[in-house]
Amino acid sequence: MSILIVDDEKDIRELIGDILKDEGYSVRLAGNSDDCMAEINAEPPALMILDIWLKDSRMDGIDILKTVKRDNPDIPVIIISGHGNVEIAVAAIKQGAYDFIEKPFNIDQLTVVVARAMETSRLRRENQELRRRDVTSSEMVGSSAAFRALKSQLDKVTKSNGRVMLTGLSGSGKELAARYIHQNSNRAAAPFVSVSSASVEPERMEEVLFGRETPGRGVEPGLLEQAHGGVVYFDEVGDMPLGTQSKILRVLTEQQFTRAGGTDKVRVDLRVISSTARDLPAEIRAGRFRQELFDRLNVVPIPVPSLAERRDDIPELARHFVAWFHRTQGLPLRNLAPEAEAMLQTMQWPGNIRQLRNIIERVLILGEASGAIESRELPGSAGPVGDGSEGMVLGSAVATLPLREARELFEREYLLTQINRFGGNISRTANFVGMERSALHRKLKSLGVVTTAKAGGRAAHLDDEDDDEEGGA
Repeated sequence: MSILIVDDEKDIRELIGDILKDEGYSVRLAGNSDDCMAEINAEPPALMILDIWLKDSRMDGIDILKTVKRDNPDIPVIIISGHGNVEIAVAAIKQGAYDFIEKPFNIDQLTVVVARAMETSRLRRENQELRRRDVTSSEMVGSSAAFRALKSQLDKVTKSNGRVMLTGLSGSGKELAARYIHQNSNRAAAPFVSVSSASVEPERMEEVLFGRETPGRGVEPGLLEQAHGGVVYFDEVGDMPLGTQSKILRVLTEQQFTRAGGTDKVRVDLRVISSTARDLPAEIRAGRFRQELFDRLNVVPIPVPSLAERRDDIPELARHFVAWFHRTQGLPLRNLAPEAEAMLQTMQWPGNIRQLRNIIERVLILGEASGAIESRELPGSAGPVGDGSEGMVLGSAVATLPLREARELFEREYLLTQINRFGGNISRTANFVGMERSALHRKLKSLGVVTTAKAGGRAAHLDDEDDDEEGGA
C-alpha cells in the first residue's frame, strides 16, 4: 500500500516523498486536486499527506479531506500547511483528519506521525478482514461431481472483472458463490455489498442504491457508493422494479450516477454479480425484465445446483453446519449416526442448503447435549404406528396393488432414491444395497431405470421420462 502526497509545491512534495522512500514506504505524488482524485480513484492509498492550500485547483485541502472521508473513510489523512493556525487545525480534525503538521516541519516529527498513521491504517484493514471472515464466510463445502463442476466455473471467473449471473433455486447457495468469487478476486480487500432486490420497497430502491443529498443531513451514500472499488451483488435481480432496472442499466454503462436530490455525478468502480431463481427470459417476454439489462448482467452465466442434485454432499454439509453452530453459538458438537446420514440424503429439500442448515440448528437446540444425531430426531422420521411397534404406513395406491406390482414399485423407487443419494455412482449404490454390480445393472434394466449426465454428475430416472437419452447404467 502506498502513501499519496498532495502539495502544489513540487519541491515540498518531492522532499517528503524522498524522506518517506528512505523510510521504506511506497509513495505517489499529486500537485493539484484533479491529480489527487485520479490517484485515489485508481487505487485508494493507505495514507494521505495533504496540503491545506492548493493553488490552481478546483478543490482546496479541506474539500478534498471531506470527499475522502466521505468516500474512503478508512484512509488516514495528515494535513500540512505553511499557513497553519489553531482554527485550521481544529477544522481539519473536525472533518476527520488524523493529524496536523505545520510547515516548516520537523523530519523526525513527520516520520513519527506517518508511522503511527500507517499502523492505524494496517489495524483497520486487519480488523475489517477479520470481521468479514467471521460474519460472511465464503467457505464452500462439498466433493460431489456437481459441486466440483460449480467450483471449477467459479474459479475461472475470480480473477476477471466480468459480470456473473448465478442462477438456481432459492436456498441453493448463490450468495455464498458470489462471496467466494469476491474473496478470491483482486477486490477481496474492498467491500462486498449485497442488494436485496426483493426486500427493498420499489419506491425506496433508487434512494437505497444511489444515496441522497438533503440540506439538513448532507450527503448520505447509497449502496453503490459503499461498494466502490469492490463488488455489488444484486440478490434476486428478477424482483427489481422496472424503473430501477433502467437506471441500473445506465450505471453499468456509464459507471456513474446522481444521488437523489443531488446534481453532482458520482463515479464508481464496481464489479457486478447478480443472481436469480426466476426464468429471466420468460420475465423478459412478459415485459417484467429489460432485455438490455439481462444482456449486461448475463455475461458469464453460472448455474448453481440444487441440494437434490448434490445429495452425496449432504453428510459433509451437515457436519460442517454442526461444527459451525458449535463454534459460533456454543451448540453441542455431535456426530451423525449412519441412519441419520441416510435419511438426510433421501429427504426432499425444497429449501435446499438453507433448509438443511435450519434443520441442523433445530436438532442441536432441541436435541440431546451429546451423542450422535439419530434419524428419529430429524423431521419426517417414522414414529410408532398402531400398537407401538415400528412400522410403515402404505399409501392407498400401493395398498391396492398385487404383491408383485407393489414389490416392483417399491424396488424402483428405492433404487432411484439410492442411486441419486450416491450421485449416480452405481458401485457405491451396489455396495450399500448389498448387490453385485452386474446384478444391480440387470435389476435396473428390468425396472426401466437409467442414469444420465446432469449438473456435473449423474442422476437416475425412469427410461420413459427421456426416451431420446441412452442410460448410463
